[in-house]
Amino acid sequence: MKVCVFGAGAIGGYLAALLARAGNHDVSAVARGRQLAAMKDKGLTVRVGNEQWQTPIRCTDNAAQLGAQDAVIVTLKAPTIAPAAASLKSLLGRDTAIAFVMNGIPWWYYYKHGGPRDGERIDRLDPGGTIWDALGPQRVLGGVAYCSATLTSPGVIGIDYADSHFEFGEPDGSDSARLNSIVAAMNAAGATSTASRNIRERIWAKLVLNMATGPSAVLSKSPLRDVIAQEGMRDEVEAMLNEALAIARAAGMTFDLDTKAAVARIAKSAHKPSILQDLEAGRPMEIDALYGIPLEIGRASGVETPKLALLTALVKARAR
Repeated sequence: MKVCVFGAGAIGGYLAALLARAGNHDVSAVARGRQLAAMKDKGLTVRVGNEQWQTPIRCTDNAAQLGAQDAVIVTLKAPTIAPAAASLKSLLGRDTAIAFVMNGIPWWYYYKHGGPRDGERIDRLDPGGTIWDALGPQRVLGGVAYCSATLTSPGVIGIDYADSHFEFGEPDGSDSARLNSIVAAMNAAGATSTASRNIRERIWAKLVLNMATGPSAVLSKSPLRDVIAQEGMRDEVEAMLNEALAIARAAGMTFDLDTKAAVARIAKSAHKPSILQDLEAGRPMEIDALYGIPLEIGRASGVETPKLALLTALVKARAR
């Protein structure tokens, strides 16, 4: 396959490096600025624990130079997708699939949703339908990354924990050749991946954790274990997990979550959530996708979320 990773930062750079190193496909990446310059000069370096490896990769900031792809893996943050829609469009052939590996509620969420809001567009995530009209939701695969990646310096990606995995799925829950092709390519490259028959539920399973931990990490500018270490925060984070889980239930999700066990895992994590990394780097933050839209879904169903609502308001103030 011809595969392009669009947005080769921490997660995207890691995936691009794995795919390029495997050598099974024609792999390219779209990046910019100092990251692009470093990739052109020395390729990508990945550090996992005490191990390190490096691989060259074809990269550019002009996607049109790459031509039509069989698959595009988009790892941009939610606020930056619409401005990149025209560039992404230049990578599309007749049957190109686009896998959006991102945090929070995605712009295509209600495409083939099957509920009363089926086909509805989310203007706050896709202003004016820019992405929807340029790319077409029929090309979409949803994606979820469980990967503690950090861009430690241009061209260098640190992985805090080696047990990364990725999940992909069709919006309508179907099986498909394009889904299986991307999952197979990822697994062959060493990026442990699975195909999900309910990708929205998998999105929510991660989102619940993001909602309960990200705001406190942003406001304290601390890694997760430092947040949990503060007096009383274990109970507060568990309470926020329960609020987020109530929203997920209202959205029709049925997955189980042991909140006490989840807090115990969080307490061991030295990782900084990506939204905190964005704050520290001065990049746009995914507040609407991670917190704003989920809170709206909760309010529409009468779910009370006083803690998450307060912290989201404070995160918006911190972002400004």
